[in-house]
Amino acid sequence: MALSNLAARVLVAVVAIPIVIAAVFVGGVILAVVLGIVSALAARELYGIAEHGGYTPLARTGTLGAFLLPLGVHYFREGRFVPPEIALGAMVIVALFTLALFRRAPGQHPLGAVAVTLLGVLYTAGFLSFAYALRYHNYIVTARAGSALVFYPFVLTWISDTAGFFVGRALGRAKLMPGVSPGKTRAGAVGALVFCMLASWAYARWVLVPFASLDLRPATALALGAAIGISVQIGDLVESLLKREGGVKDSSHLIPGHGGVLDRIDGMLFALPVTYFFFTFPHVLLFVNR
Repeated sequence: MALSNLAARVLVAVVAIPIVIAAVFVGGVILAVVLGIVSALAARELYGIAEHGGYTPLARTGTLGAFLLPLGVHYFREGRFVPPEIALGAMVIVALFTLALFRRAPGQHPLGAVAVTLLGVLYTAGFLSFAYALRYHNYIVTARAGSALVFYPFVLTWISDTAGFFVGRALGRAKLMPGVSPGKTRAGAVGALVFCMLASWAYARWVLVPFASLDLRPATALALGAAIGISVQIGDLVESLLKREGGVKDSSHLIPGHGGVLDRIDGMLFALPVTYFFFTFPHVLLFVNR
């Protein structure tokens, strides 16, 4: 008998969460490979959505590029791969246009094919690679501290999604953006934002301080929680918008009870670069003498 939706969700969580925690803690090439696999799966789903919308991306090439990008970030950090970034980006675009020249006739919109292919790599692997950047942030000296920093946007994303769902079900009436995501309500959005701000403050007190010897001022923690909470909701709505254009309900049916990989990480994709961006400002993360 097929697993119920709830049982499937629990089973996926039991398997996936320990893998993610272990990969983040170990770091290095292991983390890069896990990020590459997730990026490749998400990119392939994005190309599938694009194909439903009438685009013809270079899906296999883009999927491979999404897998390789986090590995490139890893080897760049180790000093084994130090390319001139602008020239490398130009060579990637040259290669994509060369492929489009031979694989896409003028009627198959080669410009759109190249644009969607490149977007797929940057939207998935480019954004997910900020998890690797957080793991090895300038302030990080231990695996435990790096893991604590990585899981900050992870936890806030989960809190935002969970709070938005339950507050929306309990209090939601007015729709947030019915033309994009009919299920989301204004009350759910406000609830998600409030709980995300509180979670940011709590995470700083009870995780960052004891595990990373880092802290956030209360006002900074609340402001960061708001910024990340907004980015999570925008990321979720953006993926809904893309699925609307493609005429699909889920990005795929890869994960039982969850839909596709992109469905699970849409908010996280926006939360990671936003978190890293704010952590680059001086005096945001504070050292704690212990």
